[in-house]
Amino acid sequence: MIELASIHALNNPVVIAAFEGWNDAADASSNAVDHLMSVWSARIIGEVDPEDFYDFQVNRPHVGTDAEGMRSITWPTTRIAIASPPELDRDVILIRGLEPSMRWRQFCDELLDVVDHLGGSMVVTLGALLADTPHTRPIPVSGTSTEPELIDRLKLEVSTYEGPTGIVGVFQDACVQEDIAAVSFWAAVPHYVAQPPCPKATLALINRLEELLEIPIALGDLPDDAKAWERGVDELAEEDEDVADYVRALEETRDTADLPEASGEAIAREFEKYLKRRNDES
Repeated sequence: MIELASIHALNNPVVIAAFEGWNDAADASSNAVDHLMSVWSARIIGEVDPEDFYDFQVNRPHVGTDAEGMRSITWPTTRIAIASPPELDRDVILIRGLEPSMRWRQFCDELLDVVDHLGGSMVVTLGALLADTPHTRPIPVSGTSTEPELIDRLKLEVSTYEGPTGIVGVFQDACVQEDIAAVSFWAAVPHYVAQPPCPKATLALINRLEELLEIPIALGDLPDDAKAWERGVDELAEEDEDVADYVRALEETRDTADLPEASGEAIAREFEKYLKRRNDES
């Protein structure tokens, strides 16, 4: 049972969740939730008891010094926070933690008890995977949902994946079983630069959340960090002819596959998003 701090009633909150581990290539999805916590000034209201779900030999506690100079231990866990973005007409519940080592079904049940208690009406899970995609092109973000309206509006799909899954897949399935609207976004991180962080993938996930929530989200340093990351990978590729050839081959494959996307509708969506952000900044 997760104990929560006392809070006011939330307004039709949407849940956004990400977990470190198998679901989080280059820390892209967990960094996306970290970014939202920062720009939305989120407040942590509770956390999972780590004794029930984590192997501390796999995810070890950290010892350090707190603000008062006292030695303290921080235990690996999953935390729940709330935020009230001024641009959004509803509150947000943010779940950020680690993929559990055991008792996954109980873990999901406890999180969904919190979602139900706080009145969450939709759960958005974020993930990232390694893929054959070039770092020089926009990071692909695939999206699935259980909701026909969202599938149509955001050009999402009904998931047809079969194979091993992580806590993101299990948590989304638990939402479906409880008849909670569920959306999942996955960023494809270039597998040849898997070392975290990957700000370009984090930015791609944030952009998809903007489309879902229909609001601009403050990006801070993310665009500059993404450009710097891409320049850094360019330099590494230039030092190795085999890597450079491989990247060019990925670019050719990607460009050929993306040709149908260069449609008037796609261009109009990007221009509309640009205008919305410019109006918000003016």
